[in-house]
Amino acid sequence: MSKNKDKREYELAQEDLDEVMKKYDRESNVRVWKGTPAIIVKAVLIGFSLFCIWVTLFATFLEEIRLTAFMGLIVLLGFLTYPAKKGQNKVNYIPWYDVVGMILGAGAFLYYTFNANEIIQQGTRFQMYQIVIALIGIIALLEVTRRSVGWPILIVALVFIIYAIVYGLTNPSMVGRIRYLVRNLFYDKTGILSTPVNVCSKYIVVFIIFGAFLERTGISEFFINLANCVAGKYAGGPAKVAVISSALCGMVSGSSVGNTVTTGSVTIPMMKETGYKSEFAGAVEAAASTGGQIMPPIMGAAAFLMADFIGVPYSDILVRAIFPAVLYFTGIFIAVHLEAKKYNLTGIPKEKLPVFKSLLKKIYLLLPLILLVIWVSNNMMTMQRAAAYSIIAAIVVGIADGILDGSYKSAIADKKKSGDKSAAKNVILGFKEESGNCFTLSKFLDSFEAGGKGTITVGAACGVAGIISGTITMTGLANEMINAIVAVAGDKLFIALFLTMLCCIILGMGVPTTATYCIMAATCAPILTRMGVPILAAHFFVFYFGIVADITPPVALAAYAGSAIAKSNPMRTAYNATKLAIAAFIIPYVFCFSPQMLLIDSSASEVALIYATSFVGIFGVAAALEGYLFMDMGVIERILLIAGGIMMITPGLMTDAIGLALIAAGVAVQFVMRNKKAQA
Repeated sequence: MSKNKDKREYELAQEDLDEVMKKYDRESNVRVWKGTPAIIVKAVLIGFSLFCIWVTLFATFLEEIRLTAFMGLIVLLGFLTYPAKKGQNKVNYIPWYDVVGMILGAGAFLYYTFNANEIIQQGTRFQMYQIVIALIGIIALLEVTRRSVGWPILIVALVFIIYAIVYGLTNPSMVGRIRYLVRNLFYDKTGILSTPVNVCSKYIVVFIIFGAFLERTGISEFFINLANCVAGKYAGGPAKVAVISSALCGMVSGSSVGNTVTTGSVTIPMMKETGYKSEFAGAVEAAASTGGQIMPPIMGAAAFLMADFIGVPYSDILVRAIFPAVLYFTGIFIAVHLEAKKYNLTGIPKEKLPVFKSLLKKIYLLLPLILLVIWVSNNMMTMQRAAAYSIIAAIVVGIADGILDGSYKSAIADKKKSGDKSAAKNVILGFKEESGNCFTLSKFLDSFEAGGKGTITVGAACGVAGIISGTITMTGLANEMINAIVAVAGDKLFIALFLTMLCCIILGMGVPTTATYCIMAATCAPILTRMGVPILAAHFFVFYFGIVADITPPVALAAYAGSAIAKSNPMRTAYNATKLAIAAFIIPYVFCFSPQMLLIDSSASEVALIYATSFVGIFGVAAALEGYLFMDMGVIERILLIAGGIMMITPGLMTDAIGLALIAAGVAVQFVMRNKKAQA
């Protein structure tokens, strides 16, 4: 009876989390399929994943064939998976207009697939029916993007398309402009089939599938338990657990909202139980989960994308990303520690914490990640092949985990007790009932299904990113934007950085991590390189600000998801998340003014000095924003600490000396005030 009750409570809690995901994550608003239709849709998604892996590893046909086939399947699966609007959850139902859209949209791309050689040889001589086919393909892609990603990226694309038709193109005829635009966006490799889709179909899809397999090995639970062992017993332990576990889980998930809901379902109730306010608990999880996207070695798959965009080895991105990410999480960690001290919050009781020795026995769960990093960073094989082999490693690790911890044996014994004559077979298959921690055939297939479903959103968004970048290139708007910002900024780099930051936050609202970076790399990074910022620093800058859009009001989807779990005010939660993530708003400026933070043209002594002063600076800023050190701060201490913190983060011996003096003064004032209060 107790077991059934626990199972029902778990199912109810899971239903609540699903509702949160559907509200704040477009990817979770999917059609409901049951019975035979569910099996068919699942089979199609699995087939799509297997096709993508096969193509990236073995296909030798024309790039145009690979890319158009990929986009055709994205459109087909997009209509099959996502309804026209939220709340259309009628079981086993797809309206006639979606069937028409699916056939016409996918057919447009597949027309190109099967006629690629002839189309390439045509040059610029296209018949009107081919332009109509291209127009249908573009409209279908935009609609799939609206359904799976949301309006923000679509509005940006439509604005650029309208600009191109009305102002940007020089053909005197409106029909001529539309014809030219549609032809280039669909048939040319500077539009939909440009770098974002190329990289997505070649690399990202395999990493998405790898992430799906990795999650089903139980690595998320391992990360949460590891964080509990490291920080759970200390003051405000649950919040520190949230910071560490979200940093580790987030780098794999590639979704700020998804990570907030997954780890937040465990950490947010723990934080509230310890005594943290609801707004703060939701904000900690949102800020940490969003930061997971900047955490090496995976960075939500953006690390591999950045390496391809810039043309540098993956290992370069990995090494240079470590310190800024550590600095970001240090800022959040300091804030949650001071909040705990402020309200005298305790840690998790020792008896509720996992045993570290037992956890250490499961260290093999990290093997797929370790192998991936070794294979890619040492150039032992291509990125997609390394990801494919890592998928195999994840499967082996998942099976080994079930054997080593006795899950298979226990599940088989339980089924035998209930009279199941095919206990072993049913446990291994895992279709009929839950099989505990066993890596079953059902989980194997679920991983491919989840990978295929996750690729739809990223693929559609990358296609629209290609439309945006193609339109900008076609009309010469890229140069005009760069010239305009350079003209406004003059020789003031800070102004150019500030304007670029605003663009990144607006363009990154509600867009998946990888697609966000694609858009930023095409539209915003060139502005900074024109201003003399090193290309690596420019790409890191736009990537950071595209990511923090998930916690920056008004469209702070990760913060709103955290607030839904914490049952707190959404806007206050978003404000707190932004405050906690203050390092992400400061650090990108630092590595543009001083690229040594990213190990660019730097000596060991310069790097050591920047690291040391930046940590002290982040401490000052975090303490000032928290308003507490030894006791509640007054205005003077806050001003001293925040001014000193910013000066210390800003490179330079003079600024470091002044910053250190200001922070020391702020700490001294706090110390004296506390002693006076104690003696009173």
